[in-house]
Amino acid sequence: MRTSTKPARQRGRPRSYDRDVALGAIRDVFWNGGFSASSLDDIAAAAGMNRPSLYAAFGDKREMYLAALQMFAVESGRELQRALEAPTLREALEAFYGRAIHDYLSGDEGPRGCLVICTAVTEAVREPAIRSALVAILADIDSVVAARIARAQAAGEPCGRGDAESLARVATSVLHSLAVRARAGERRSELVAIARAAAELIASRA
Repeated sequence: MRTSTKPARQRGRPRSYDRDVALGAIRDVFWNGGFSASSLDDIAAAAGMNRPSLYAAFGDKREMYLAALQMFAVESGRELQRALEAPTLREALEAFYGRAIHDYLSGDEGPRGCLVICTAVTEAVREPAIRSALVAILADIDSVVAARIARAQAAGEPCGRGDAESLARVATSVLHSLAVRARAGERRSELVAIARAAAELIASRA
C-alpha cells in the first residue's frame, strides 16, 4: 500500500496573514465609516479574510473596533509625542498640530479627521467599552501635552497662565476641533491658521 506524499492540508488562516496589516485595513474601514456604518462584509474584504478567520483573529465587531482604536492611539501618540520634542514650546505645539493636520487630511475617500474624535464620540453613549477607551485615549494625550508644557514652564519659557494640566486641556481641545473641521472639509490653510493661533496663545506670556 502506497503512502500519500501530499502535504497535510493547512487549517485556519493562510501563512500570508499578518495581524498588523489586517488590523490596519480594519482600522481604515472604521476610520472612514465609523463603527455602526461599517459592515462586517466591508471589514472582511478590506482585511482579506473570511468571517470565521476574522472572528478567530479579532473577536466580534466591537472588539475589532477597540483594537483599531488602540492601534491608532499608539501610532498617532508616538508621532505626536515625537513632534513635541521640538526645542521650544511654541515650535513643539506647531509641530504637534502640523502632524495631526497631516493625518486628519489623509484618506483615499477624502479628509477623515481623527479616528477617535470623529467616530468614538458618536458611540460612547451606548457602548460603555468604547466610552472607556475614549476616556483613556483623551487622558493619555492630555498627559503627554501637560508634560511638555510643564517642562517649558520649568525652563522659564513663555507660557500662558495656569497649571500645565489646564493648559494641556486647552491645547488638546484645539486638536479635537481641528479633527472635526478637517472632516467637515475645511482647507489646510484654515486649519494651520487655527493651529498657529493656538500655539501662540499657549506659548506666550499672559
